[in-house]
Amino acid sequence: MDAMGRSTEPSVEGSKTAAPAAPAAAADARPAPPGASLGSDFLQLDIADAPPGGRTAWLADRLRSAIADGRLPVGARLPASRVLAEELRVTRGVVTEAYRRLSESGQVAGRGRRGTVVVAAPAPPASSSTPPTAPAASARPEPPADGPRASRRRTPAAPAPDVFFASPHRDGLVDALRGLPCRIDLSPGVPDLAAFPRAAWLRAERAVLAAVTPADFGYGSPQGAPALRRAVVGWLARNRGIRAEPDEVVVVAGVAQALGLLAQLLRADGIDRVAVEDPGSLGARQQLEYGGHTTVPVPVDAGGLDVGALRACGARAVLMTPAHQFPTGVVLDGERRRELLRWAAGGGVVIEDDYDAEHRYDRPPVPALRSLLPDGVCYAGSVSKLLAPALRVGWLLVPPHLRDALVTAKRYADLGNGVLTQLVLARLMDSGELGLRHVRRRHRRRRDAMLRAVEAHLPGARVHGAAAGLHLMVTLADGPGSRVRDTDLAAAALARGVKAHPLSWHRITPGPPGLVLGYAAGAAHEIEEGVAQLGEALRTLPAA
Repeated sequence: MDAMGRSTEPSVEGSKTAAPAAPAAAADARPAPPGASLGSDFLQLDIADAPPGGRTAWLADRLRSAIADGRLPVGARLPASRVLAEELRVTRGVVTEAYRRLSESGQVAGRGRRGTVVVAAPAPPASSSTPPTAPAASARPEPPADGPRASRRRTPAAPAPDVFFASPHRDGLVDALRGLPCRIDLSPGVPDLAAFPRAAWLRAERAVLAAVTPADFGYGSPQGAPALRRAVVGWLARNRGIRAEPDEVVVVAGVAQALGLLAQLLRADGIDRVAVEDPGSLGARQQLEYGGHTTVPVPVDAGGLDVGALRACGARAVLMTPAHQFPTGVVLDGERRRELLRWAAGGGVVIEDDYDAEHRYDRPPVPALRSLLPDGVCYAGSVSKLLAPALRVGWLLVPPHLRDALVTAKRYADLGNGVLTQLVLARLMDSGELGLRHVRRRHRRRRDAMLRAVEAHLPGARVHGAAAGLHLMVTLADGPGSRVRDTDLAAAALARGVKAHPLSWHRITPGPPGLVLGYAAGAAHEIEEGVAQLGEALRTLPAA
């Protein structure tokens, strides 16, 4: 989309909600409705891969393979049959029969309230030194998406100075906006904070405090608590297709710290120029620039980052969000993935920010790049979008030659994350109470409310990224919005008590005006009112 100016998407996309799972009486699955999700984050299962009439055997084979190669280790709990059936859009009988076949072969067993658990596994196959080929992109067109902040009732804001929005390169710009009061917050960045699992967290906390020894109250390892590193390895294997060992994981204070540490390591390796997606996250770009790097823009279009332009720019490292690009929401397609892996195999360093990968509604899951080329990808993730940014917990996996230097840099940064929080989070992840099903339903409803509101109040606007994430990118290339500056629109909206990010904040090169609008943390009526206020503000602005 040339700095996101062009799009092949309709003006509003992906607003249909998924149909409920088919009843368990049928022997196989009913076809998924148009626009419905076709897969599960668990093991990156995509029901479209199953042959017609052979879905039970396909599922059983996928589970056996995951047990054999260690993605499902002994002790791992399988999803409840009802949950997995609903995610895959198959009947519950398909899943229960697949589980029964594994039970008969002695690989899994029922454990009462613990559910179905892996109890035995063959020796894992010898690893190959040849990286696997990147999978082809889904034939289903994937609209762009993003990652939101949210709407909350607060004290009405005073009109913001135009200079505030017109200075996109000022340090702390996003933090400064975050601190301003408002009535409705539609800025991107956080999930539904009201959905934080307080009861489950308290149960895990009580269990941890009852079991810890006096030694656990010490500093701990700067690499992270072993319990959390094991839990992260299991989470990544089940949900992102990444096979790793606990010793490969370094626990960090969110992706922001991960980028700061990587900036140090890259400079020590003689790399001082890092390619970044354009448009891309302003905050992530500033993190690298604060670390002493020059950031080089590489355009993003409907297929994701332009790898040809990456080669041409000469940068030896690239920061990207391939599973759910921020802010456009596009997914790096299969051909681009293969090109990128070839570039990395030639000595390039890929920094993969696995932004918003868990939040998806109308498309199959996309495997992480790290699962395809472990020795060429620095992988960063966190619980900020899963649970809450306030926890300040994330993880970073780097190629082997950087691991010792990373642990040293983390030690000198802060001696390591708080141990008790790590232990509680590990217990919560192992308990299976970190599920996203209910949160996804709520996010989908709020996304649909925003889609309807944009259609009603922002004529000519084009929506990008509705298939996944926690925000929408809205471009104003058509209609009255094409004649205004998006920074002026954001300032006028803030004067009305509504926060939103101007798209130009997240661009390096010029492009059509637009907004980045978060929908996850606000009620539907707040979203409707906030977008209506944006429409009113747009109508009052003079042409630029």
